[in-house]
Amino acid sequence: MSFLTGVYAFLFYFAAVVFVTGLVGKVVQYARTPAPLKIPTTPAPTTTGGVVLRLAREVVFFESLFRGNKWTWIFGWVFHFGLFLVTLRHLRYFIDPVWVPIQLIQPFGMYGGIAMVLGLGGLWARRFLVDRVRYITGPSDHLILGLLVLIGCSGLLMSFVVHTDIVSVKEFFRGLMAFDIHPLPADPLLLVHLLLVAALMIIFPYSKLLHAPGLFFSPTRNQVDNPREKRHIAPWAERLEQ
Repeated sequence: MSFLTGVYAFLFYFAAVVFVTGLVGKVVQYARTPAPLKIPTTPAPTTTGGVVLRLAREVVFFESLFRGNKWTWIFGWVFHFGLFLVTLRHLRYFIDPVWVPIQLIQPFGMYGGIAMVLGLGGLWARRFLVDRVRYITGPSDHLILGLLVLIGCSGLLMSFVVHTDIVSVKEFFRGLMAFDIHPLPADPLLLVHLLLVAALMIIFPYSKLLHAPGLFFSPTRNQVDNPREKRHIAPWAERLEQ
């Protein structure tokens, strides 16, 4: 095993541990945070099934963002849909044999990378062009957006301009999963791309990107609008009443 392969193997093991433990820790924290008030954003569903449907619309269509700002919705949805296609396309590096749906998604995943970068470009531009958004934008916002743009651009360059040995890349990541390290190609663009991906995995649990799992724990979205029919009381308040 070469020194370079060993460094990247350690980097991705470290990044995976930080990502999983950090994400699980945050989800547990969200789940334990009490919601003492009944505060669903109206108009809100009055049944559990309605809440599930509402969350599904938020996850798939970004319903509240659509109502709030159409331009932000367009760029945000394009980015997330492109990211979804890219993620599906990259599953081929972790499964063998590759499932038929993943095989069919491959050409669309390439163009999903373009959509991802275009959406990010629009979201980043509003950080400069919209006064009220620029006012609340901090260095971390630019760092995350820049990191995502660099990941997308480096991936597109490998898809359309400077190709790498994808068979060896797959063997490397399949080997990581089995704790059997295989050589990683020393292509500079690939190494930059993987370094950026590992950095994203490390900062993800501690950044604003946590809005992804956080959506499911938002009381304005996950609560049933039934304050007249059923008294809402947090678990800690129930213990005080006993």
